[in-house]
Amino acid sequence: MTIEKNTQADRVTLAITGRIDTTTSPELEKAVEALGDEVQSLVLDLAEVNYLSSAGLRTILAAHKQMKKRQGMTVANVQDPVMNIFNMTGFSDILHFESL
Repeated sequence: MTIEKNTQADRVTLAITGRIDTTTSPELEKAVEALGDEVQSLVLDLAEVNYLSSAGLRTILAAHKQMKKRQGMTVANVQDPVMNIFNMTGFSDILHFESL
């Protein structure tokens, strides 16, 4: 997994490539934790994510909870197989999704 960070004022986009699973989710968790208090809005761009495990779901939910205290988090550009995981687990009812 790779994470590309793009900052625009108080909004950060993390473009993720690869798998978000047990092995890689700690890296995403660290990237979110490192954002700092000045970041008010987070976009997780999952256009290049082809697999999402339960560990990845947990990490995304933790990021959502962290950003909920601010202006929020958006999950963007989700591929159909990954969106199916969000739908089956009920995360689609919790998270905000967009196509950028």
